[in-house]
Amino acid sequence: MRLIPYLSFDGQCREAFDFYATALGGRLIGPPMTYGESPMCDQMPPGFEDRVMHVQLEAEGATLMGADSPFPQDGRGSTVVNVDVQDVAQAERIFAALAEGGEIQMPLAETFWALRWGALTDRYGKPWMVNCMLPDACGDATS
Repeated sequence: MRLIPYLSFDGQCREAFDFYATALGGRLIGPPMTYGESPMCDQMPPGFEDRVMHVQLEAEGATLMGADSPFPQDGRGSTVVNVDVQDVAQAERIFAALAEGGEIQMPLAETFWALRWGALTDRYGKPWMVNCMLPDACGDATS
């Protein structure tokens, strides 16, 4: 399991991650995916076509992820902890435990990038995502 900070932005994600890559001496893993390039493009608000749906930065063994959220909590965005797991059973167990007494925003389900993905706010008001990647989504679900 890996715990990965996931940063949300309101239109500045691409610029921010270019800056973070330089500042941290890291590199972006592939080009950022936009909402317009995704199967979700018709579900997004107008003007979201060029906004970042997902970007990943690797720097000296550390991982940072982010996106331009269609639902930013405020002008500064927010940070979510992404729990990256290797199998569906582990994803389901962790999601259920974190959701107990909390509020589910997106139920744990299969997506076009993951065997399971879901989002919730725990009983302490902290946002989480649980992600069990498809084996070929980023080369290897265990990396």
